[in-house]
Amino acid sequence: MNQSVFLVGMMGSGKTTIGRHLATLLGFEFEDSDALVEARSGADIAWIFDVEGEAGFRNREQQAIAEATKRKNLVLATGGGAVLRAENRSLLRQRGVVVHLDAEAEVLIERVRRDRRRPLLQGQDVAKEVCRLLAERQPLYRAAAHFAVLTDERPARTVAADILDMLRQRERSGRVR
Repeated sequence: MNQSVFLVGMMGSGKTTIGRHLATLLGFEFEDSDALVEARSGADIAWIFDVEGEAGFRNREQQAIAEATKRKNLVLATGGGAVLRAENRSLLRQRGVVVHLDAEAEVLIERVRRDRRRPLLQGQDVAKEVCRLLAERQPLYRAAAHFAVLTDERPARTVAADILDMLRQRERSGRVR
């Protein structure tokens, strides 16, 4: 496997956890675009949303993705809304293999229900907001991804191993891009 792998999907789909396992299996580095934004700005995501709004955060996220996707041998977990910008979708598809980590709404709701670090869910009916975001973003995840993997109720290691198998099949079949 000689291409970087970029994970897209809703918050709670397992991008960070599965990404860490996948990076270990591949012998690649792992990065999380939200962590890159926080490290570069010296502030957490919630603070950026409070001060700069979602648009300010998306600008920072786009810059972090543009830089990270230049790296080789990387597994990058993107933020759930990274696909909202066409520039991000394009860079991800051009510079690596994009895997959509898919999950049913009920599973996502259960995973994020008590998480206070997610600015888009603060002060919201979590179930209603997750369903709204999923409806808005699902077509964009599909458009960005080279393939999708369902993560519902599956151990992260198993999902990572399945992704590795898919990547190897893709490479053997000659579909590098």
